[in-house]
Amino acid sequence: MPRRLDHILSLDDFERAAKRHLPRPLFGYVASVAEDGMTARASRDAFDHYVFLPRALVNVADVSTETELFGCRYAYPFGIAPMGISALTAYRGDRVLARAASNAGIPMIVSGTSLIPMETLAGSNGSDWFQAYLPGTPEEIDALLARVEKAGFSNLVITVDYAVPPNPENHRRAGFSSPLRPSLRLALDGLVRPRWLFGTFLKTLWYHGVPHFENNAATRGVPVLAKNVNRDFSGRRHLDWSTLDRVRACWKGNLIVKGILHPDDARRAVSAGADGVIVSNHGGRQLDATVAPLTMLPEVVEAVGEAVPVMIDGSFRRGSQVLKALSLGASFVFLGRPFNYAASIAGDAGVEKAVTLLGDEIERDMALLGVTSVKALSVDLLKRNGFY
Repeated sequence: MPRRLDHILSLDDFERAAKRHLPRPLFGYVASVAEDGMTARASRDAFDHYVFLPRALVNVADVSTETELFGCRYAYPFGIAPMGISALTAYRGDRVLARAASNAGIPMIVSGTSLIPMETLAGSNGSDWFQAYLPGTPEEIDALLARVEKAGFSNLVITVDYAVPPNPENHRRAGFSSPLRPSLRLALDGLVRPRWLFGTFLKTLWYHGVPHFENNAATRGVPVLAKNVNRDFSGRRHLDWSTLDRVRACWKGNLIVKGILHPDDARRAVSAGADGVIVSNHGGRQLDATVAPLTMLPEVVEAVGEAVPVMIDGSFRRGSQVLKALSLGASFVFLGRPFNYAASIAGDAGVEKAVTLLGDEIERDMALLGVTSVKALSVDLLKRNGFY
């Protein structure tokens, strides 16, 4: 492990280190939340609504954190959520995340807004999960799905909470745009962070040229650094449940719908043939003043019953928080930003340490709860916090 990781003792420590390491626009993009941050705060505060009720004198000599999902056995009940432009925050960031996740025995979802072609991220020592923002026409959707299938992915995650882009206010405050606009401010931000400048940005340009948005469609997208180019976010307003029906008809692998909060939407996704749902408010980045995923988790679990796995993401930072979600009925938990920060400051070693820290917390807390397997977690281990 690099010595700079010696002071990293929790996932939150990665964020503080990344804030010092990354240029302000890039850190601002990763950390950004919608408008006044009410959605993001709700996600964090929701964990405090529950407290544990542990059992004593249970033999916990053998505690297993292994979890099965879609027929695969994972080392822990968590994985890495999709994150865009990770190859700007860490050198070959998407490749780092996919490789480190594979080595750790956990899943990593490749983002549709990643900067490395999906074909190089799939397969051995990579990922078999891909997340897509659906294009606006049936022909474009079919072409993208054909490309994802040909690349070798078996789990397709469709994000459904992005009909229009969110308010760009906080991105602009941080100096971020998509694509990034060359400016004096951006140059100065890079110059005062030489480890990022030489270890990530210039190294990328030297070996790979200017990165492009590679996976939004069947063809290559626009460059991530451009003065007079705009990304086209239009064309999604008309997408509806019939679009998901079309995807299900075309896609042969597992279909997971991400961005579900309402129980009726969960039922509709399952009726359309979804093999799983991810309860999510997009990390607090879309609509402000939105309910927390953890708050809606029990209702979504009740709505779909045993039909499909119910997964969740949203501000998870501690093993205890993962265990609360699993106890409330989640089958699996995904985390994004902490792994992005970990990759940015230390590449594979950073992600490895992040996985180890969270995995150790989960194993330790399970033992303290008196639970020896993930399947044994249940709502009986929780009480509502009397202060809420």
